[in-house]
Amino acid sequence: MDIITRLEEAILIAVWKLRDNAYGVTINKSVSRSFNKKYTMGALYYSLDQLLRKGLVEKTLKRISKEKAGRSRTYYRLTKKGEKALQEARVYQEKLWKGTPDMAFKAEESK
Repeated sequence: MDIITRLEEAILIAVWKLRDNAYGVTINKSVSRSFNKKYTMGALYYSLDQLLRKGLVEKTLKRISKEKAGRSRTYYRLTKKGEKALQEARVYQEKLWKGTPDMAFKAEESK
């Protein structure tokens, strides 16, 4: 089982959900929305590089349009290994919480 951080898990989920539209800005918006916290592009790309090294995502450089001076955009997609890591993370969380009674308290929101 590949051990992934919560941020890496959120990025993998975002890439999976975004499908063909998974590039830096859209991934960052999705992850930031999930955690209700803004992430810098540097933090995002650091984690994406970690996921690349682990073989959980792969990237493709695509040209966006001639109107944008031929600029390219890097798109990400899950590898089979990434899909498996994401499924394992979900199963792990379900097993971890199984049999745990409902919490009788609410987590306080950060001030």
